[in-house]
Amino acid sequence: MMTEKDKMIAGDYYNAGDTTLVKDRRRAKNLLHRLNVTEYRITKKAREIIKELIPNAGANLYIEPPFHCDYGYNISCGANVYFNVNCVVLDCAPVIIGSNVFFAPGVHLYTATHPLEAELRCTLESALPITIGDDCWIGGNTVICPGITIGKGCVIGAGSVVTKDIPENSLAVGNPAKVIRKLNQ
Repeated sequence: MMTEKDKMIAGDYYNAGDTTLVKDRRRAKNLLHRLNVTEYRITKKAREIIKELIPNAGANLYIEPPFHCDYGYNISCGANVYFNVNCVVLDCAPVIIGSNVFFAPGVHLYTATHPLEAELRCTLESALPITIGDDCWIGGNTVICPGITIGKGCVIGAGSVVTKDIPENSLAVGNPAKVIRKLNQ
């Protein structure tokens, strides 16, 4: 039988109030408090906190506090990933980030989604993974919705809301984000 955590990661409906999930979120919040309040500057201790919070990260993950996430363990990234201030990653499903990816201030990645039916929404939620390829730059205050894949080499303009997959080497802007031209060709 699948646990609520297994269901969450698989994209099935799950109960977010499950004791294991509550405990996991509390653990993340405690680490985030240490990173965002106690340390705040990127020090050796802050790097240790980041490594504990996001254990599936490549070399040179840099997070400029404040930063927020649900669990941390569902975030995996390659080398040289940079999160500027006020980024949010709701990582109820896997968030896979390539290498050399830069997030400007205020970028939000949302894997969490909810049923449209009000009765179900009171007790259940689900999540869809987000994938961002290598060599991407995500502009400030961009929102990336559940289930989105952004191909390698993309630039997403500031203030965009990404509701559909973006093919590799594309410049996408707007709400909803639309590809306005190809890059590197």
